[in-house]
Amino acid sequence: MMRYILPLILFLILSVFLYKGLGRDTREVPSPLIGKAAPAFSLPILYEPARQFSPKEMLGRVWLLNMWASWCEACKDEHPVLMEFATRKVLPIVGVDYKDKREDGIATLKKAGDPYDTVIADVDGKAGFDYGVYGVPETYVIDKKGVIRYKQIGPVTPQNLRDTLLPLISELQAK
Repeated sequence: MMRYILPLILFLILSVFLYKGLGRDTREVPSPLIGKAAPAFSLPILYEPARQFSPKEMLGRVWLLNMWASWCEACKDEHPVLMEFATRKVLPIVGVDYKDKREDGIATLKKAGDPYDTVIADVDGKAGFDYGVYGVPETYVIDKKGVIRYKQIGPVTPQNLRDTLLPLISELQAK
């Protein structure tokens, strides 16, 4: 009888872990970058490749970094939400055209509208790699000191914007 108890206990423990794991939201993958300085980079501006952008330029301001691409279907779903949000002028939004051809990124923004204050090109994906991008779209809230405070995997939705991003942004801007 005792020899069956240990396997039963192990089975129950594994079952609890499996149950908890299945209940998690797959879009909420913990990022090791939360609470750490945003990775530094210097990338060309999409419309003016001779000019460079660096996150250092945003020190002193709360801002959003949104990784997207012209070939990304989920980015197209997110785009109207970003367009509406940009009209509120709550904070600067920096777009990163990720692993994309410059001309395709420009054509997409000309057709759909440009919600970004600055758009940069990450053609080889190095900055995306440094930020731990799993796939586009991904959005980061970065505080006045250049620290990543939130990472959204997948498209920003009106609900996520209302319930998570806006309260966080307000809190960070008040500091």
